[in-house]
Amino acid sequence: MSKGHRLISWSLQLVAAFILGQTLFFKFTGAEESRALFETLGAEPWGRFASGGVEAIAVVLLLWPRRAALGGLLGMGVMAGAILSHLTMLGIEVGGDGGLLFTMALVTFAASAGVVWLRRCELPIVGACSRKDVSLSSD
Repeated sequence: MSKGHRLISWSLQLVAAFILGQTLFFKFTGAEESRALFETLGAEPWGRFASGGVEAIAVVLLLWPRRAALGGLLGMGVMAGAILSHLTMLGIEVGGDGGLLFTMALVTFAASAGVVWLRRCELPIVGACSRKDVSLSSD
C-alpha cells in the first residue's frame, strides 16, 4: 500500500472508529435516546447491548493496523443494519435530530467501505486472491 493510500485509510479508519466509539457511551449507559430508539425497533435492551458490543469490536479492529479491513467489514455490516432500520422503521429524522443519526450512519458506512477497499488485499481468503504476488498458474 502506498503512503498516500495508507494516509487515506488511516483517516477513514479514525472517522469510522470515532463515530462508532462515541455511540458506545450512549448504548452502554442506557441513555434515554438510545433506549427509545431500540424500543422502537423492539430490541431493547438486548439489541442495544449486542449492537454496542459489535461496534466496540469494530472500533478495536479499525484501530489495529493488521485487522483494519476486518473492522471495516464489521463497521459496514453494523451500519447497513442501522441504515436499514432508519429506512424501514425509525425514519430519517429521529427525535428531532434533523437526520443526524442517519447521516452519521451513512458517513460511517462510507468510511468503513473505503477502508475495506483500500485494505482489500489484507482480507483473509478474498484478499489473497487479489495480491500480485500470488500466482494462479500451475507452473
